[in-house]
Amino acid sequence: MSRLIAFFFAALAPIAAFGLDDIELPAGFAIEEYADVPNARSLALGDQGTLFVSNRKGRSVYAVVADGDGTRTIQLTKKMNSPNGIAFHDGDLYVAEIDRVTRYADIENHLDEVPEGEPLAIDLPSERHHGWRYIGFGPDDKLYISIGAPCNVCDKSGYAEIVRMNPDGSERETFASGIRNSVGFTWHPQTAELWFTDNGRDMLGDDLPACELNQAPRAGLHFGFPYCHGGGLLDPKFGDGKNCSDYVAPAQKLDAHVAPLGVKFYSGDMFPAEYRGQVFIAEHGSWNRSKKAGYRITLVRLQDGKPVSYEPFAQGWLQNEAVSGRPVDLIVLEDGSMLVSDDFSNKVYRISYHGPERQGTEKQ
Repeated sequence: MSRLIAFFFAALAPIAAFGLDDIELPAGFAIEEYADVPNARSLALGDQGTLFVSNRKGRSVYAVVADGDGTRTIQLTKKMNSPNGIAFHDGDLYVAEIDRVTRYADIENHLDEVPEGEPLAIDLPSERHHGWRYIGFGPDDKLYISIGAPCNVCDKSGYAEIVRMNPDGSERETFASGIRNSVGFTWHPQTAELWFTDNGRDMLGDDLPACELNQAPRAGLHFGFPYCHGGGLLDPKFGDGKNCSDYVAPAQKLDAHVAPLGVKFYSGDMFPAEYRGQVFIAEHGSWNRSKKAGYRITLVRLQDGKPVSYEPFAQGWLQNEAVSGRPVDLIVLEDGSMLVSDDFSNKVYRISYHGPERQGTEKQ
C-alpha cells in the first residue's frame, strides 16, 4: 500500500513549465527538439537512418524518418504488452514486450505497411513488476535481454539477470546475474565488454543504496542482488551470512534513487576529444525520495578503461522539485550528435556541439 501512496503523491508533484533554454549543458553544446513521440522510451537506429522509438505506456513502436528539413513520425505497432526494449539487427526490428520478443523482417522497407511479426521461441516471465524489457545485440551477434526482479527486493530463481541467445532465440544462457533491474546496457567500443546500469532497491532511505554502473568483462558474474547493494551494503533481510566481497562491485556508484536507464559510450567525432569514448547515462529520476534526484544526463569519465569521475552533463529538467522531463535512452547519430528520449514530455531531443573545436574542424 505504501508504494501506491507514494505513486499517488508523485502524480501530484508540481510540473515545471518546460523550456529547452532551461537545460544546462557544457559550453559549446546545444539541445533542440528532434521529434514528437508519445511516451518516448528506448531508441534503436536502422541502417538507412530510421530512428525507432518504443512507447511502453501507449503500447506502440514508432519510426522517425527524415522529411525535408524535419522529421516524420510513423506508428508501426499497436496494442502491445508494454513494449519497451527494441533493437535493430541485420535489417530486422526486434521488439520486446513483457513476455515475448517479436521480429519484424526488413522493417525499413516496410514502414508504411509493417509485415506480420514473428515471435521468437523465448520463455519470458509475465510479471509486470520490473517486467518491461531492455534488449540489444552485442558484438558477438547475440541478443541480450534483461529480466528484472519481480519485486522491490526478493530472491527468486530465473529473475534479476541478463540472458543472451542467438537471434532466433536458440541457445539461451544466463550471461550475468544479481542484477535488480537493468533498463540500459551497451558494449565498450574497443574491448566489446558489456556495461549496464542497475536501479538500486527502495525503502532504505533517501541516500541508500547507490544505483550502479556495472562492467561485465565475461559471462557468469554475479553483481550482488538481493544480498549486497552498491558493492558494500548488505541487505537487512537477504544479506544475513553473506559477504559483499563475494560479488562484483559497481564500476561506478551512482547517486541513490536516480533511476539510471539508457547508457552509451560516445562513439562520434562531433563532441570534443575529452568526451570521446566516455560514458553517458540517462537518469530517469526518483519516484519516492523526499527530495527528488536524477532527471538529467550524467557523464562518467574513464581513464585506462576505469571510471574516474561522475558528473552532470545535461540538467534542468528538475527545478525546485518541479519536473519538466525524464530522460530515458541515448543514441549517437552518424554525424556525432546524440539523441535523448523523454517519456515525460513525449519528445526526442538532439544534443550537438558547435564550440571552437568543432568550428575549427569544419573549416579544414
